[in-house]
Amino acid sequence: MINREEAYKLINKYLINKNLIKHSLAVEAIMKKIAITINEDQELWSRVGLLHDLDYEYTKGNPEKHSNISAQILSGLIPEIGINAIKSHNYIHTNCIPIKTIDKSLLAADAVSGLIIATALVMPSKKINDVRIETLLNKYNDKSFAKGCNRNKINLCLDIGIDLNDFLSLSLNALIEISKELEL
Repeated sequence: MINREEAYKLINKYLINKNLIKHSLAVEAIMKKIAITINEDQELWSRVGLLHDLDYEYTKGNPEKHSNISAQILSGLIPEIGINAIKSHNYIHTNCIPIKTIDKSLLAADAVSGLIIATALVMPSKKINDVRIETLLNKYNDKSFAKGCNRNKINLCLDIGIDLNDFLSLSLNALIEISKELEL
């Protein structure tokens, strides 16, 4: 499996948009925290989080290709279970159904990262360090806030054995730890 440095070079090769790179870093951090919490392979889960949108800029106009191109690029670089997780995060177009824990974790991490960042951006300071779990829970419950954030995907945390409050907390803490990289 490719190491973190090689994976980071890949996202910088394929992603130009700084916000997409930050999103990838956010999902990486959350996936690592999930792996630690449920005793899974931190390296693999981190790589999956980092690389999950590798082809996004090339496929944004063709969602049916999203994840499939990443799968081709990553073939032989990460284990098949990781490639399947990446494909399953676009299950509507790839027909790769999220069944495994890593698949569901990626969907939940992808969605919750957006909720947390949106919450940070409405804070007066625009800093993630000022987001509190209570605020995050209120924003989660406010369906008019961050409408593009799929709460059903966040709720997949229940399928992986983490209750919602704990999931929001571990995800928030993961992003606080990398707040400088996220510039938040």
